[in-house]
Parts: sequence; C-alpha cells; structure tokens
Amino acid sequence: MTVALSTIRHSASHILAQAILRMFPDAKLGIGPSIEDGFYYDFDLPRSLTPQDLESLEVMMREIVKENQSFSTFNLPKADAVAMLAPKNQTYKLELIEGLNLPEYSFYENGPFVDLCKGPHVDSTAQVGAIKLLKIAGAYWKGSEKNPMLQRIYGTAFHTQEELDAYLKQVEEAAKRDHRLLGKELDLFSIRDEIGGGLVLWHPKGARLRHIMEEYWRKKHFKSGYELVNTPHVGKSNLWATSGHLGFYQENMYAPMSIDDQDYFIKPMNCPFHIMIYKNKQHSYRELPLRWAELGTVYRYERSGVLHGLMRVRGFTQDDAHIMCTQDQVRDEIAHAFRLCLDILKQFGFTTFKIFISTKPEEKFVGEPEHWTEAEASLKAAVEEFGLEYDIDEGGGAFYGPKIDIKIQDAIGREWQCSTIQFDFNLPERFDMTYIGPDGNKHRPFMIHRALLGSLERFFGILIEHYEGKFPVWLSPVQVKILNINHDTEAYAQSIRDTLQEKDIRIETDFSSEKVGYKIRQAIMEKVPYIIVLGNKEKESNTISVRSRGEATSSTGSLDDFINKVLSESSPSA
Repeated sequence: MTVALSTIRHSASHILAQAILRMFPDAKLGIGPSIEDGFYYDFDLPRSLTPQDLESLEVMMREIVKENQSFSTFNLPKADAVAMLAPKNQTYKLELIEGLNLPEYSFYENGPFVDLCKGPHVDSTAQVGAIKLLKIAGAYWKGSEKNPMLQRIYGTAFHTQEELDAYLKQVEEAAKRDHRLLGKELDLFSIRDEIGGGLVLWHPKGARLRHIMEEYWRKKHFKSGYELVNTPHVGKSNLWATSGHLGFYQENMYAPMSIDDQDYFIKPMNCPFHIMIYKNKQHSYRELPLRWAELGTVYRYERSGVLHGLMRVRGFTQDDAHIMCTQDQVRDEIAHAFRLCLDILKQFGFTTFKIFISTKPEEKFVGEPEHWTEAEASLKAAVEEFGLEYDIDEGGGAFYGPKIDIKIQDAIGREWQCSTIQFDFNLPERFDMTYIGPDGNKHRPFMIHRALLGSLERFFGILIEHYEGKFPVWLSPVQVKILNINHDTEAYAQSIRDTLQEKDIRIETDFSSEKVGYKIRQAIMEKVPYIIVLGNKEKESNTISVRSRGEATSSTGSLDDFINKVLSESSPSA
C-alpha cells in the first residue's frame, strides 16, 4: 500500500526538527505540519539561518532517513507532558499544551526525537523518500505580529527522486512565470506600501485586460439567464448580525465605522445584500428560479505575512452569484451552473479539472436531512452528466450545505482552486426568505452560492502565470504594436493605426527615432501577439510587414487580410 504524500511530508518535518536539534541543541520548536506541496517547521534559533545551513540540514536529514528510525506514538496526561517538556525549555510546545487543555496529549517518537503531535507518520524514517529543503522565511508565532518572529524552513518530499526532480523543474518554471514579476514587466498592476498591502492598483493595460474578462463574463451570464445586480460596499451592523458574520467571521472583517451613531462594516461578502434584494417583495414560485450575479468587491482582513501579489489580497472582486429556486428545480439549476462554469473556464484556456463534492457533516448542520440528500444528489448528477470523475469528501461540507469545488490545472501542471457551487440552508432561515407556492402557502427557497472564477484578482494572477504573459489575442490588452522604420513612413504608419482603431483592434505605436531593431526587441519583451513594421517598401506597395509572437521572421501581406485574421481571433467563443 502506497503511503500518502501528506504522511511522508509530515514525517519529513519531524526529521527536519531532529536535524535542527543536532545543529542547535537549544533550539525551541514551533509547529511543523505538512502542506499542499510539502511541509514546514518553525524554529526559535540562536542565529539566523543561511542557505549553507539548509544544505547541511539536508545532509543530516538523509542520514536520519538511512538510520531507519521507527516512529511510535504514546499519550501523556497534561502534568506528565509538561514535566517532560519543561526541562527542555520547549516554551512553544508548553504554550500549545496550555491552549489545548486536553485530558491527554499525543506524542510521536523517532530515535531520540520526541514531538507533540497527532500524526499520522510513516512506520520508519526509511520510508521517507526524496527530500529537498526549499527556503527560509520569517513567521510570527501563531501568525500574530504580537508574538516572536520565528524562522520557518520550507521543504518538500516525494516517494521517489524522479517525482522530486519533476516538482523542482515545475518550481523553476513557475519562478519564470511569477505574476508579480510579469505584472511589473508588462505594466499590468502594482501594490504599493503607500496605499496598503493587499490593495491592487490596476494600470491601463491591466485594467483593459480586466475589462475584457468582465465583459465576456457579463455577456455569458446574460445569455445564461442571469440578471446582474450591484450592491454597496458597506452595510449596517445589524445586517451582519442577522447573517451570522459578526458571530462567526468578525476576525476577518475590518473594524466598524460610525455613521449617524450606527456601526457600519465594509462588506466581506455579497450574500446579505442579494438576499435583501430578494426580500424587497414577496415572490411566487412562478418567478423562480432567480439567478442574480454581481462582480462585487469585498474586503477581508489577511495577515501581512500571507499576502502574495494578486493571489492573496485584502480587497478583491468576486464573480458572485446566488440562485433562488424551488426544490423541484435544484437538479436543473446545479447542472446549469456547472455547465456555465466549465464553459467559462475552458474559454480562458483551462481544460483539465479535478472535482470534489463535500457532503453533510456528521454533527452540527442546519437544514433538513432530506434537503441535504437532494442537494448532494444534484451535485453528483451534474458532474456525472458531463462524464467527469469526482472525489467525495465525506462529511467535509460546511454546516450550512454541501458543495462542489473545481480545481483547474495550468500550463505547467499546478492545480488551482477557483470555482465553487455551494448550497446554503442557513441564510434563508436567518433572513426568513420565502416564496408563495402553488398551494398558496409560504415556502423556503433553496439558495445556491456560486463563484466561477472566484476572486478576479487571483484569477488574473493565474492567467498571467498560465500564459506566461503571452495572452491569447482575444485577451491581450495590446493586440498589435505598430513600428515605423524612419520619419518618412510615419504618416503611412499613422494611417494604418487609424484603420486598425476603427476596427476596434487594440493597438500601440512606437514612432520614436530609436533604431527599428531596438523597437522590435521592446515589442517582443512586451509579448504583444503581432508587431507591424513599416518601411519605405511597405509604404510604396501599400502592404504591411507582420511579425507574429514567437516567430523570428516577418511576412508581408495586405492590411485587409491581417484585419480579418485579428478580428477572427479577437472574439471569445459563444
């Protein structure tokens, strides 16, 4: 039986901690979990680590692997656990024990190393395959700026060296595609300390690309029977109390502002506003389903240490939608939402998906069990209708409803969580949402949350890295760059520019006095799909010379043929 990668990586984190103690016997240990692509461990050390230290630690870790140390577990009551750790001055572990306040505490032991841990682990260190330490970073203890800064070592582990090599190659390729670097090189966006971390400034080219994305999104939604709504950025505190956000989510919300002696909160979600639109009048079953969508900007507190370009921000725009329907309409509505989701993701260039369905928790859920059964069946039926495979996360649904999560795979094989279709049996109850049924009585509608791209900011970052900044023609903020060779051809170049602009082709020009070779190199660095170079030859023959992205040579032809080609590539599929 193959050991799960998460188990191997968690075991590798213990091997790392053991190696650290060999290098620094007085080191204080924080936590060391497995994460999506590897593991990390946090340490309080007498000095700052260097890249050379990582190399030495890797050597020690491989030695521990060869020692074939067995992993075993034991439990201790609180007093004994404290008595074991106190002499070792493991203050962070002692703090964890105090915070957990359990009757017994689980420990894992391998060789001389013992760690407070719930597991699981491999049977022996020899089962940990190929290991690589990746980087050193700072991390506040428990993620709070009020606590000490620890040194975090990130690493990864795989079953085989071949798998590790493939991953490291992917990491190397990902570094070339880093959206933060490409965003700066291509002048798409910036995030400045003067404004605040996690708050994005969209530059003209980035804003143009975003506009293209949004316009396609809107047209696709209108064609799919959605209506668009717009809602405020703030709402009274009682709205968030009714929705439950103040009770369950306030730590992720920004502090209230006082207006007319009332507390207002910047919205972390759009849902309560859509519900209030629904409640503006009494609805009949004849009006359902209602599909309402919004590109709504929300604000959520993220610690500064986790902010990451466009991927983790504090202000972002959700492509949010809510569907209100009857129980009889649920299956069709889920299939409809799922189809729209796949269509949009494919248009943006993603064709490989992993699908997860999360079902009812064993305890603490709202809604009738039969409604959960119907909702879960509708989610499964929608995926099966398209002949796609899915994994079931038994009991992994939120307390308020089951959901579908869709992960996309990018050009270098990384997976990104973007789309979610989520039932909600909680908010319709909290807000007393009703419709009048055929029997003339009030009934509770089914409510479905739905985000296809997720955060536009994050999806934009994924697109940059997926395409390495080489956007398809329909998405490119600049589709054509026009260059002239000399001053004598400037008037001809301007006429070409004017014709392309009349056809709504997105163009930039460079009529500077720089040498044409330099101007071509600049245009290539900007990754525009087409470069038009105009000299005396083109002027006299009334033609254009076109260089396509990625090609070393140019071709000469008519302007009309080129326009038809660009226009044919400029429209997303229906």
